[in-house]
Amino acid sequence: MTEGRATFPIEPWSLTEIGLDHASLGVHESVFALANGHIGMRGSFEEGEPVVVPGTYLNGFFEERPLPHAETGYGFPEMGQTVVNVTDAKLIRLLVKDSPLDLNYGEVVEHRRTLDLRGGVLRRTTEWQSPGGRTVRVTSTRLVSLVRRSIAAIQYQVEVTDDLGDLYVALQSDLLANEAGHGSGGDDPRAAAALAKPLQCEQAVARGRRAVLVHRTRRSRLRVAAGMDHVLEIPDTSTEDIEASGDLARYTLAARIPPGGVLRLTKFIAYGWSSRRSDAAVRDQVEASLATAKLAGWDRLVREQRELLDQHWDECDVEIEGDDELQQAVRVGMFHVLQAGLRGERQPIPAKGLTGPGYDGHTFWDTETYVLPVLTYTAPHAVRDALRWRHSILDMARERARVLGLNGAAFPWRTIRGEETSGYWPAGTAAFHINADIADAVVRYYNATLDDDFDRDFGAELLVETARLWASLGHFDPEHGFRIDGVTGPDEYTAVVDNNVYTNLMAQRNLREAAEAVRRQPEVGGRLAVTADEVEVWLRAAALMAVPYDTQRGVHMQSDAFTHHEEWDFGNTPPERYPLLLHYPYFDIYRKQVVKQADLVMALHLRGDAFTLEEKIANFAYYEARTTRDSSLSATQQAVVAAETGHLQLAHDYWGEAALTDLQNLHHNAGHGLHIASMAGGWTVAVAGFGGLRDHNGELTFGPRLPPRITRMRFRVVYRGRRLTVAVTPDKATYRLEDGEPLDIRHHGRQVTVGHEDLTLDIPPPPQVDRVRQPAGCEPRRRSRG
Repeated sequence: MTEGRATFPIEPWSLTEIGLDHASLGVHESVFALANGHIGMRGSFEEGEPVVVPGTYLNGFFEERPLPHAETGYGFPEMGQTVVNVTDAKLIRLLVKDSPLDLNYGEVVEHRRTLDLRGGVLRRTTEWQSPGGRTVRVTSTRLVSLVRRSIAAIQYQVEVTDDLGDLYVALQSDLLANEAGHGSGGDDPRAAAALAKPLQCEQAVARGRRAVLVHRTRRSRLRVAAGMDHVLEIPDTSTEDIEASGDLARYTLAARIPPGGVLRLTKFIAYGWSSRRSDAAVRDQVEASLATAKLAGWDRLVREQRELLDQHWDECDVEIEGDDELQQAVRVGMFHVLQAGLRGERQPIPAKGLTGPGYDGHTFWDTETYVLPVLTYTAPHAVRDALRWRHSILDMARERARVLGLNGAAFPWRTIRGEETSGYWPAGTAAFHINADIADAVVRYYNATLDDDFDRDFGAELLVETARLWASLGHFDPEHGFRIDGVTGPDEYTAVVDNNVYTNLMAQRNLREAAEAVRRQPEVGGRLAVTADEVEVWLRAAALMAVPYDTQRGVHMQSDAFTHHEEWDFGNTPPERYPLLLHYPYFDIYRKQVVKQADLVMALHLRGDAFTLEEKIANFAYYEARTTRDSSLSATQQAVVAAETGHLQLAHDYWGEAALTDLQNLHHNAGHGLHIASMAGGWTVAVAGFGGLRDHNGELTFGPRLPPRITRMRFRVVYRGRRLTVAVTPDKATYRLEDGEPLDIRHHGRQVTVGHEDLTLDIPPPPQVDRVRQPAGCEPRRRSRG
């Protein structure tokens, strides 16, 4: 097989790489990553080479580093947090006679890797001829358990495929800490800060076929243990050895394989970490996990994984007819979203999940605004855990608000443990909308589940403290109502502005929902000393919220005076100068009408109840002409609003861009890790865009319409303990409950009741609108496949 680009056939339930493309190794390591919300393993090869970023991550495990500022200021965070590449247990090195299996050398006769979306495993087959002329076929299957939070496993098989007699091989199964090759992205601010040897060894234990390493970070003082154990199937004679010291534990197997013979090694892996427990306690936890995994055995781990995913896909699959490429991409995205959050268990969901070191492993507003809406309707228990993590850092958010001279809680723009770690105020702390985004996720989860225990113990308090923030951050103005000044909305090209419409409308909902939560949970209101006067202020602020509108142009202003700013010269901006933030000074960007990502347009989606359809049509057209989509977050929102406002083909184009962001490396940084929000975007455009799902004011509504190419779409959502199936064709929509009591919904504004029999309704035609335009060079990416 000659060296060149790998091919990826379109398959409905898997993602397969055929061939080896060295230039895209980093991207494929991200795409083929396995995780469960607690453990994340990039898709690097077991043999360790070739590799770009070999990362293994544990959710919440990080190292601190000083956060330098050219000029210090009051309230600037002093310490940063960076995700740590923990002890690598993926390594199984193979020596064929006297040649290490390294795909940089010898001849790769055949190579194939498959991410199995139903089985939840990564399979790989490589047939390789060594420089010495011997040929072997290596088959590996890797699993990060979605059932057993601390467990991963690899089955590694070596088969002799030539007829040159017995073959002597050696396998080295490693635990390796402080691994080399965990680099940053150069000058790209979206990449991670590099850390040199962040782990200090505390214990190294080996006996039989089992080994455990225990390490601790230097600054954050977090302790991690990694362990491995092995089961062998050997066709002939062999010898074994095991050792552990410092940063390396190694199990070595030397074996003779006769022609046609197969050597099979099953490696069980366990991880644990703690900020409080002793090294012995963390080691014992890992050894116990290893023992139970080994007792269960490989076949049971695989069966458990399949059974969990069978149930998941049965409850939430999206079926698309007419675009096979997007069918595959949407399912790959849903799989990675599930991996990012399923077993986080009161830890954050980072922007890259656990697929790479990008953004230093931080969580942002992406979680609540892009990822949790998907999980709310597909895996709501994961949303409960993620929001409980937000509640667990509430005291830190209260302290941050106090430092800023505000009431309530100010949640960090970016963090791992809960402290603010953004070193750039305009696109960090000033983006106060994250607090309303968290409140929005709380409200959505409660309305979709009616989880009263969560509401009482966690949700209501989050709503109250974020409402208090808005009441103190804004002020009443006799002329303009309730103003929120000096903030940054989702568009990071327009920073520190007054009355950002998205921020104000999301804060408005936050204030009203906090008042409703106090009414619903009076005991919580009493515990938090909420008074009737305070609630009255919230409701008055919400009623008088400033929402700037340009009467001359007939559109809402993204923020005060935005539509009066100078226009950006798109005609003289060459394609290679995008993204603008890497090629132009912020001074120039901030004062022009140029939008990095959907902002006002996002408000049309998430606060669509605050706009008429005519306003949505006008606003979308205006901002579409000024949006560069320099953020991977943008295409999803533009697609949803395009679908609602009658631009169905444009919505389809943006759907492809969102769902394929990482699979096609459209932003040229997927090697740092996947954009989990974009992965979520495939589902969001399908269900909220072409399915028209909205959940304003606790009411489930649908407005389905398909683009010309899609002949049928079917999806399921979980809502208040029921499974609702929605099937859409170009002119009909059919609703059916799979279980539970009848459900009231709205279909294109009409209230109907859905039961266990098909309810088929006509779909009205879309609004007739003029074609919108994008900035020169920012047209949606077209696709030739599908």
